[in-house]
Amino acid sequence: MILPIIAFGDPVLRKLCTDISPEHPNLDTLISNMWETMYNAYGVGLAAPQIGLPIRIFLVDTSPFAEDESLSPDEQSQLKNFKRTFINAKIIEETGDEWAFNEGCLSIPNIREDVFRQPEIKIQYQDENFESHIETFDGLLARVIQHEYDHIEGVLFTDKISNFKKRLIKGKLVNISKGKINIDYKMRFPDLKKKR
Repeated sequence: MILPIIAFGDPVLRKLCTDISPEHPNLDTLISNMWETMYNAYGVGLAAPQIGLPIRIFLVDTSPFAEDESLSPDEQSQLKNFKRTFINAKIIEETGDEWAFNEGCLSIPNIREDVFRQPEIKIQYQDENFESHIETFDGLLARVIQHEYDHIEGVLFTDKISNFKKRLIKGKLVNISKGKINIDYKMRFPDLKKKR
């Protein structure tokens, strides 16, 4: 089932998410719905807060990046075959010199900005069968994981840009939160009246 993606401005996107157990209700259905929602919006990652749930789950499928001809054949192969569910993830270490990449987000449509991140991460997580893993990722793969991981920490990519750039996009962010945007996937916008 395709779920609406939560738009910028909703408080759920700012919550530090909680761990879940294998007994989490309807977990298989939830994960299946998240994949369907992500693919419907042409995303490469989706985190539970983006569908309104403050829990530590995110999905990554980097296959769309595999067609980037500026990447080496090894990188293309790595990205083409990477599809993973991350549950209760914890980044243990981030290493290397920060590099910029133009990022976007399904919750913040039509805005893209260069974000600096470290190129290598070591992450501990459980898969959809609750088997534990500790793995190291680098390059574009690490970046997509870092972006989705930020979501379960209550952080958005726009938090990582300069104050000057934040000022430049402020009007666009306000419009997104008010639903004044054209997109081709289902979104849910914050009820701004509740805040008054």
